[in-house]
Amino acid sequence: MGKLRLGEEQYLAPGHTGRPRPLWNLLLLLWTLLNCGLGGSAQGPGEWTPWASWSRCSSSCGRGLSVRSRRCIRLPREELCWGNTHEYRLCQLPDCPPGALPFRDLQCALYNGHPVLGTQKTYQWVPFYGAPNQCDLNCLAEGHDFYHSFGRVLDGTACSPGTQGLCVAGRCLTAGCDGLLGSDTREDQCGRCGGTNDSCLFVQRVFRDAGAFAGYWNVTLIPEGARHIRAAHRSRNHLALMGGDGRYVLNGNWAVSPPGTYEAAGTRVVYSRVTGPEETLRAAGPTSEDLLLQVLLQEPNPGIEFEFWLPRERYGPFQAQAQALGWFLRQPQPREVEPQPPESPADPTVIPPRTPIPTPVFRARVLGRVHQAQETRYEVRVQLIYKNRSPLRVLEYVWAPSRCPCPPMALHRDYLLAARRLISPDGTRDRLLLPHAGYARPWSPAEDSRVRLAARHCPL
Repeated sequence: MGKLRLGEEQYLAPGHTGRPRPLWNLLLLLWTLLNCGLGGSAQGPGEWTPWASWSRCSSSCGRGLSVRSRRCIRLPREELCWGNTHEYRLCQLPDCPPGALPFRDLQCALYNGHPVLGTQKTYQWVPFYGAPNQCDLNCLAEGHDFYHSFGRVLDGTACSPGTQGLCVAGRCLTAGCDGLLGSDTREDQCGRCGGTNDSCLFVQRVFRDAGAFAGYWNVTLIPEGARHIRAAHRSRNHLALMGGDGRYVLNGNWAVSPPGTYEAAGTRVVYSRVTGPEETLRAAGPTSEDLLLQVLLQEPNPGIEFEFWLPRERYGPFQAQAQALGWFLRQPQPREVEPQPPESPADPTVIPPRTPIPTPVFRARVLGRVHQAQETRYEVRVQLIYKNRSPLRVLEYVWAPSRCPCPPMALHRDYLLAARRLISPDGTRDRLLLPHAGYARPWSPAEDSRVRLAARHCPL
């Protein structure tokens, strides 16, 4: 190996006897310069100490903030740590009692009776919200037309009345779903903080059933846990919503409700109608119980769009429950039917028989009983459908052609019913009749087994 001369350094690997490699020399030279000639600034940032405990809430009632801090440990030549030295989170305490002085008002009141502005005059101060920076303590002199800024408000002061932002170090910050002020973390469509919509499924359908008569038709079951619910259509029909207790939330009992916000299933339902006509129903959810979306048909249905997000674990039971109650998720596409000319009977005095309407068999609970003229009307809640080819609503009326309670069905009891469905020729009346073409028997597990067995052997 030859002598090393300045400017001609050669770095050889151990055991290497070949010619030097210029690229290897250049890389070593750059590494030396970065670590020595540049003062060691490439050693990276320092390290954080663990976070300290959260402080007490800045407020004694209502909303406030807590803070925690950490320190950066670094060597003289190391860079500063990456990140923040302080974190702030929202803390929610019980609401302040009526008449309590708001936090900003209290800060302004601290200057009452003290000279300001270089004079001996004193004033009474109240908050002023028209200044550019809402996190400055801007106070208006009562009875005068000027305000004064006393610097920043204390951390945890509301930016302005009725908003969610809090002032921190002179800046107005809002909390993410993780509770940290200034965080941009948000809930996904499933309601998970920082999630990616992978824990729920998006249900979106168009209900296209045209309906055979005017009245209420089931559109879809909105199950418990549903979020971001929306339903819309453009027609003179009206959306109706029924709660889990069988009572209508809006547009029930043939009465149209005014647009507005309604409470249902633990959420707020926003119902709106605009010119067009267009009708929409929205709810953020999550719902705390099942809801039934219906449509009150007054004209042919042009299509009702509905959608919601549902937790994955609830989707299977939702499908099973919907099908058991006769609410099918996949609505058949409307088919064009060619009108057929009526056949002339051989004997003009013979009237062609009407097509019999299948008899629905279902389990129902009796909710009420009313005598009307020469009839008795039972209000029942449908629990389970065994056999049916025509729509059944959750709440139905079953009629007995007598003033006596025949059959004698007791209130708040479950019965197995087979009623004849009768639809008037003009399609305006749809009734379930007892007892001549049907029967009503108290429901029992044994009765349930017999009916299920019969339903498998008998066509629908």
